[in-house]
Amino acid sequence: MKDLESLSASQAAKALSRREIKSSDLLLSCLDRIGQKESILKAWVSLDKENALSRAKTLDKGPVKGILHGLPIGVKDLFDTYDLPTAYGSPIYAKHYPSTDAVSVALMRRAGGIILGKTVTTEFASFKSGLTRNPHDEERTPGGSSSGSAAAVADFMVPLATGSQTAGSIIRPASFCGVVGFKPSFGKISVAGVKSLAPSFDTLGCFGRSIDDVALGVAAMSDDLAMAKVEDLHIKPRIALCKTFDSEFASKETMGALALARFTAEAIAKGVVSDLSLPSSLKDIRAVQTRIMLSEMSRSLAFEMDHFSKKLSPLLIKQIQAGDQISYEQYSKDLHFSQEAVATIKSVFTEEVDIIIAPSAIGEAPLIKDGTGDPIFCRGWTLLGLPCINLTITTGPNGLPVGVQLIAGPGKDHFLLSVAKAFAKALPDPVLREQA
Repeated sequence: MKDLESLSASQAAKALSRREIKSSDLLLSCLDRIGQKESILKAWVSLDKENALSRAKTLDKGPVKGILHGLPIGVKDLFDTYDLPTAYGSPIYAKHYPSTDAVSVALMRRAGGIILGKTVTTEFASFKSGLTRNPHDEERTPGGSSSGSAAAVADFMVPLATGSQTAGSIIRPASFCGVVGFKPSFGKISVAGVKSLAPSFDTLGCFGRSIDDVALGVAAMSDDLAMAKVEDLHIKPRIALCKTFDSEFASKETMGALALARFTAEAIAKGVVSDLSLPSSLKDIRAVQTRIMLSEMSRSLAFEMDHFSKKLSPLLIKQIQAGDQISYEQYSKDLHFSQEAVATIKSVFTEEVDIIIAPSAIGEAPLIKDGTGDPIFCRGWTLLGLPCINLTITTGPNGLPVGVQLIAGPGKDHFLLSVAKAFAKALPDPVLREQA
């Protein structure tokens, strides 16, 4: 068997359930990798080495506990953990120990997962760059806000890690780090016990190195255990490319990735892969998502702003103040727009298409000094609450990963995984086919 830390989550879970490997050995391999690379990448806020190893040894001796039996997991430091500090990426909560786990964390433990530690999040899951570096180029960002989770999975420190997305915080880091990132439908996973940024959009998901990995993760986090098995695709779906209203911002490498995605999708699609133009009624969707997010952020962080503003970054303060300037009347209008937009996109999926392929990010990961990257190509899909998955398609001019996202209709999470797996198997690059 290959080096244990290089096993994908699904490969490791299968080997663990068959008693072909020990959880304690897998955990030690992950810790060894972390020991080699953490001083450079800075993906972790805290590690629970002793307790994790003790739990692994206990699981090695007992019956198989669940679908994540013995699997080391990284948890984004936005999720409450009763046995590890949860700082939400802020010095305000540096010594904060929640009394309970977030619901999703508790369910992962119930499924046999071992929480190895907490991964870096940007400040309250906003846009201020953290310390984490991209495993493919240490001068570049891994993306945000799920910085540590994406980097840790990409660098083989852990096979599975949790993330959250309010604008583009799963899909964008997954693209920048070259991993599979899955943002399920809005509301699929309980957000109880996760620090809220904008409750209209906050969505939980995970990162892995294959589609089966993220299926396992979301199955456990949601307690929808049927999702753990990705079914073979038995139909030819209607697939369309959508460059969105912001196509002028896409880099050459992103446009190239879309062209390659079209070629790949032709192998599994019903008929030709068409070009989808979104209804003109949705043209303001990015601006609306931004306003709602800022408005809700200003309320979600009211306590921190009122009592600890000196410990907030200037960038976050600026965003909170911008949210304060949005009237409740405007906020209400924007919520109504969102409701209408969701109804519109349901019609699009009913009448025109089963799967949309769109950019995951503007291009390759930018330099750290330039921030965590713009979520411009994710905001609209997040507002619509649709399930999205990032797959790496190619590399850009600097040799860094470039992904596209596959998007399905509301609640079609399981179907999306099946299509994504068929799509990944059709990729021309045998290395990238391993995402399946």
